[in-house]
Amino acid sequence: MSQIRHWKMEGAPPEVINPKMTRRMLWGERLMAAWIEFKAGAVVPTHQHENEQLTYCISGTMRFTFPDRELILRGGEVLLIPGNVPHGAEMLEEVVEMDFFSPPRQDWISGTDSYLRK
Repeated sequence: MSQIRHWKMEGAPPEVINPKMTRRMLWGERLMAAWIEFKAGAVVPTHQHENEQLTYCISGTMRFTFPDRELILRGGEVLLIPGNVPHGAEMLEEVVEMDFFSPPRQDWISGTDSYLRK
């Protein structure tokens, strides 16, 4: 049985993924939340994963690329990406966003998310 956990985002130590990306994470058995801060010009290379992803852009502007289109996500907007859909993103300015995944991203938990750490 899972435990109830109360967490303050700003109180968790940030994990520096690369010079333009930091994140803070919390996860349970079936859901993960990540608070991510990007510097302008940061790029998330095209990748895919089985996890369903919901991205909530808190501030800034992100350009997502998909096999069939590009999409601009701005502060206050939400994007739902089904599992196994290839996608990448470029930060057009400084961005603060939250990603939610179901199930939790095991590669993020274990630190084997090498596509982000370049």
